[in-house]
Amino acid sequence: MAEAEAATPTAPQMRVLGQFIRDLSFENIMAQKGAPADVQPDVQMQINLEPKKRPAENQYETAIKLNVTSKAKDADTVLFALEIDYVGIFHIEGVPEDQMHPFLMIECPRMIFPFLRRIVSDITRDGGFPPLNLENIDFVTLYRNEVARLQAEQKGKADA
Repeated sequence: MAEAEAATPTAPQMRVLGQFIRDLSFENIMAQKGAPADVQPDVQMQINLEPKKRPAENQYETAIKLNVTSKAKDADTVLFALEIDYVGIFHIEGVPEDQMHPFLMIECPRMIFPFLRRIVSDITRDGGFPPLNLENIDFVTLYRNEVARLQAEQKGKADA
């Protein structure tokens, strides 16, 4: 009986220990250049994730790096540019080592994304634009794309 209990893996446990803005930049280019206010925006977004182990036992962090550029649809005029590096600090136990990277790239950003969404909405509204409400991000697809990109990069280096 004791052997069966010892062989049973523990369920993963995660706690958010903290979250913060590491870096933030918002440029209202439209106001600086005096562009007309009745412009239809075309919003482009890039997202990158950076997970890493922290020095403390069972502590990790995942940074969501978001770059948003809004341009006028009819012209190539930039309306605003937003860059934010948002970090979550996590205490994680019970995740096998081979599953830690996907956990940090999928589950951790999923936990802190609603807070990032709120910050982006507030910044764009306070910057004089309609609030930018980010759509949900499929972190599983984002992770798979990153793995495929890394594999292609490795294959390219092996062929060279």
